[in-house]
Amino acid sequence: MVTQTEYFDLEDPTDVRRLENPSLALKPLKGLIVIDEIQRKPQLFQLLRVLADRQPLPAKFLILGSASPNIIRQTSETLAGRIEFIYMSGFDLSEIEAPQLTQLWHRRGFPLSYLAHSNEDSSAWRENFIHTFLERDLRNFGIESPPAQLRRFWTMLAHLHGQIWNANSPLRSVYQA
Repeated sequence: MVTQTEYFDLEDPTDVRRLENPSLALKPLKGLIVIDEIQRKPQLFQLLRVLADRQPLPAKFLILGSASPNIIRQTSETLAGRIEFIYMSGFDLSEIEAPQLTQLWHRRGFPLSYLAHSNEDSSAWRENFIHTFLERDLRNFGIESPPAQLRRFWTMLAHLHGQIWNANSPLRSVYQA
C-alpha cells in the first residue's frame, strides 16, 4: 500500500506561502505530512494538536527541526500524549565498516561531511556548519554573545578536551581577545 506524502520545508518561501493559512492547507491532507524546520513557525503546534485528535485520523505528521528549548517546551505542552521525540546524531562506529573508520574520524559523523566527494568538500561543509551554528542557531537558544567570541571560546574548549577543567584560563582568554 502506497501512502501519500506531503512535504513542507519552512525554509522554502514557496512552502511558507502554502502555509499562510495552515488550517486550509493541512486539514484536507491525508497520509504522511512532513514539516521540516518547524522552529520557524511554532504557532503551528496548536493546529497540529487539533489535527492529531481527529477520528478517524486521516494523516500523521513527521515534524523535523531544531531541538531548541522553547520548541521542545511548546511541543511538550501542546502535544502532550501525541508526540514522540527522536533525537538524531551523526554516524557512529556501529554504522561504519572497518575500512571507513579513518574517514569517519577525519570527516566526523555528520552525513554530508562524511559522504562529501573530497576531503576539501568535507572541510568546507564543516566550516559552513560551524559558521551557521555560531551565527544563527545559538541565537535561537538565547545565546547572544558575538559569534567571533563564541568561536574563540569553542576553540579553546576543544583544545582543553581531556584535561582537568579550570574555567579561569579560557574565560580570561575569551574576554581579553
